[in-house]
Amino acid sequence: MTEDFTAAADAILQEAVSSDPGVAGVVAMATDRHRTFYEGAAGRRRIDRDAAMTPDTVFAIFSTTKAITGTAALQLVEEGRLDLDAPARTYLPEIGRLQVIEGFGEDGAPRLRAPRRAITTRMLLLHTAGLGYDIFNPTYRRLAEERGQPSIITGSRAALATPLLFDPGERWEYGSNLDWCGQVIEAITGRRLGAVVRDRIFEPLGMADTAFSLSGPMRERLAGMHARGADGTLTPMAFELPADPEVEMGGHGLYGTVGDYMRFIRMWLNDGKGEHGRVLEPETVRMAARNHLDGQRVTMLPGVIPALSNDAEFFPGLPKSWGLSFMINDAEAPTGRPAGALGWAGLANLFYWIDRENGLGGFWATQILPFGDAASLDGDLAFETALYRSLRQRQAA
Repeated sequence: MTEDFTAAADAILQEAVSSDPGVAGVVAMATDRHRTFYEGAAGRRRIDRDAAMTPDTVFAIFSTTKAITGTAALQLVEEGRLDLDAPARTYLPEIGRLQVIEGFGEDGAPRLRAPRRAITTRMLLLHTAGLGYDIFNPTYRRLAEERGQPSIITGSRAALATPLLFDPGERWEYGSNLDWCGQVIEAITGRRLGAVVRDRIFEPLGMADTAFSLSGPMRERLAGMHARGADGTLTPMAFELPADPEVEMGGHGLYGTVGDYMRFIRMWLNDGKGEHGRVLEPETVRMAARNHLDGQRVTMLPGVIPALSNDAEFFPGLPKSWGLSFMINDAEAPTGRPAGALGWAGLANLFYWIDRENGLGGFWATQILPFGDAASLDGDLAFETALYRSLRQRQAA
């Protein structure tokens, strides 16, 4: 990319952390198929401490974990060990015990019935299995508040035992699907999910700073979490995912650096090839990177728990679908991201995209709640827009 992009990106990061309301600290990177050609960091890891945000800062990456778990599932498909369209209970009997909730009785107890069809692993990868999150769904929030349903961030097996919101396959709803997919992977391999992704994804890609539990050196570089108040101010908050959790949650449980995620993005840009070995076959990558929804659409995420999420939607008004396991924008985005690109986000306002057409990808990382933070989104979109503006200028030269 051009020197103009580097200067523009640096300015965007500085503006993000100094604007009113600003961002506590941010790391942003961009890559092509060969290397990370931009890396920037601004602000502090935690606003009440002196440590500066640096490119090697460690983040709780939340739902950007999902694509990594999806990749591990695709590897098992390639090996003939996982049939995406077989009932998932074939591999994991307990998922077959989930029932559909049809409301609540006068005593507040949920009214449940058997689902009309079985959950498949494809449905888990697509978020069409009927599972949700209490962050985005009022039924799940009521179960948490009135029936003591544990939060998914507890990393407990009980947190997974939620009812289905609808019959599997009926519609798209964002939820704990990839946490269950991680359990399918564990059942097939007989290993913890963290060990599977370490050996089969992180090592071939050189991702040395990504794991479900913090090592000592990772903890030393950990970014702190912040809460955005109603007046726009940021307050540091105590937050850490459970160490050595009962369940290594394939939907949200990883810590990592942006530099590591660039290696993962490059693998998808390079048809499955990593720096130290192949992760996926080219035909698998091409298959996974297309829309697999059967007429359903990705919808807005309603902020049911305001402290954790605002109402949030990527590129409102644009049609969006889902691959295995990424969002796909089906029309060109205002930033210049082309139709057919892949992307998603993490709860603490982390955002990434993978543009296989142009061989580009990027990541914007903060640690701010609630999700859909306006200042964070503005910075991310400005960063992406600057990259595509630079690309158009280079192509026109």
